[in-house]
Amino acid sequence: MSCPVVYWEHTANAVKSSGPLGAGLVQLAHLHTSPNSQAPVPALPEKGGKTRHGIIPEELFQILYPKTGVTGPYVLGAGLLTYILSKEIYIINHETFAAACMGTVIIYGVRKFGPDVAAFADKLNEEKVQKAQEVKDLAMTSLAQAIQDEKKEQWRAEGRQMLFDAKRNNVAMLLETNRRERVHMVTNDVKKRLDYQIALQTLHRRMEQEHMVNWVEKNVVTSITPQQEKASIAKCITDLKVLAKVQQAKTTA
Repeated sequence: MSCPVVYWEHTANAVKSSGPLGAGLVQLAHLHTSPNSQAPVPALPEKGGKTRHGIIPEELFQILYPKTGVTGPYVLGAGLLTYILSKEIYIINHETFAAACMGTVIIYGVRKFGPDVAAFADKLNEEKVQKAQEVKDLAMTSLAQAIQDEKKEQWRAEGRQMLFDAKRNNVAMLLETNRRERVHMVTNDVKKRLDYQIALQTLHRRMEQEHMVNWVEKNVVTSITPQQEKASIAKCITDLKVLAKVQQAKTTA
């Protein structure tokens, strides 16, 4: 706002320096840029004010009533007409009668056909206003629907953000599931390999034990002579007989 003010100040100083005419132009510029000149223009009334005899405003009678009474305006009109005719300010001629005839015809036409023409014009005006109102209502309805659609789209956009978050969470869960499945698969493979190594070591140990047992048994069998075998058999028979006697003594007792 400072730039226009500086511009107008420089312009005003330049015009003032040009003389009286410049000062008058400056005053005229201030008059046109005053706050009153920028005030909104009042709306025109749809219907005119009350009149008497078709052309005389009612306000004129209301102004003269306190000073002249009820007959004052008519006396004033008659006096003015008499003054104009007596001083020959207006001279009656053939044009006066023609104007009177034309005025009479116009007044008769207005009085006779004025209400019908006014009703027809009002009807046309109401139809135009109704059509304009319908267009306005349709525009308002379409704009209201557009606003509702925009709000719905904004709501959907917010829901879309929530949907994207849910999809991100689902993708993260899928990745975590895949990672755990791979870890489980690796764990099972490692366990299988470890079980294989344990089974292999157990097999080697069992085979070594069997080989050792067979080797010891074979060496023991080969180290026993026929005479030792006969003596051990005789010893076993003797032991069996002793055991039989002991068992028989227990049963008889």
